[in-house]
Amino acid sequence: MNAWQVNIFRRFKKMSFNISQFVPAEWMPHRALWCGWPSDPALWPNQLYNSARSEIADMVRFIAQGEKVKLLVSGAEAFTSAQEMLGSNDNIDIISHPFGDIWLRDTGPVWTARAALRFRHNGWGGKYIYNGDDVIGDFMAHHAETPVLKYDFVLEGGAVDHNGAGVVLTTEQCMLNQNRNPHWNRDIAERELCAAFNARRICWLKDGLLNDHTDGHVDNLARFVGKNTVLCQQGVGDDDPNTALYATTAALLREYGFDVITVPSPGLVHDPLTGEAAPASHMNFIIGNGYIAVPTYGSASANKAVRKIGNIFPNHVVKGFSSVSILTGGGSFHCITQQEPIAQ
Repeated sequence: MNAWQVNIFRRFKKMSFNISQFVPAEWMPHRALWCGWPSDPALWPNQLYNSARSEIADMVRFIAQGEKVKLLVSGAEAFTSAQEMLGSNDNIDIISHPFGDIWLRDTGPVWTARAALRFRHNGWGGKYIYNGDDVIGDFMAHHAETPVLKYDFVLEGGAVDHNGAGVVLTTEQCMLNQNRNPHWNRDIAERELCAAFNARRICWLKDGLLNDHTDGHVDNLARFVGKNTVLCQQGVGDDDPNTALYATTAALLREYGFDVITVPSPGLVHDPLTGEAAPASHMNFIIGNGYIAVPTYGSASANKAVRKIGNIFPNHVVKGFSSVSILTGGGSFHCITQQEPIAQ
């Protein structure tokens, strides 16, 4: 643990709650950060396969300045490509093991400080079924030598966000979607989530971004940046397809009593493959040990969004990185990573 991690850890240990009880907030110290590496060209159009790898490599090198990055690859070609693009770096471990696609936020464990929580995975409601995605989380937990707690319901890690003090954000669109747990209503969902995460409060937002492949994951919509502070976006331009959603989200968060900070959205971003509005979001940032990587999409508002996130985290180095190609696969930096907190 470096000096930065020690200072942050001591500060949080002095708080009134026991951090080992809850899923730690993402800004608390990590033991490592897992990241998926594009390994199946069949899942990526030819012109975007290597460019997605390049975008991920830029982000990984940046985050690895503050912590170990465990880069998960599948197959010999993927292993070689990762070695060639990332070079020699003592803080990057390239780990080869079969998996489907790169979205480890959803297929990997949700770590507490004491255990790896494993949920059933059904391909995001049966839409994207890939070999290995339902079991890769077991491998990750085993590799981390973490005890596993398994739960018999479907949940993706990107569907929930945690403040480190037992409060969970989620969306009705995803969590109550009949393609995950058909028998769930809000009461059942709250009971199951509170039991799994030892949570004391579930805060419900409505829908996720337009055309979000995940049926509205909250990590593309709103993120905790403090124990009682939530960051979300505001619309940019008359053609931003999510302007009304952003306003509704901010209003709901304030009704829950949160302090709300907004940053400009990327605005309307077209998917280069379909031409439709893409679910581009600056909320899909990843918080590392002293470094925060914010996805950008070539929009004029990107620099302002990155600066505002930097103001929220003055002790971090905050930088924007292109995620245009990664987005064509359905997500961004937060979606392809999963933090492994320091064990207690």
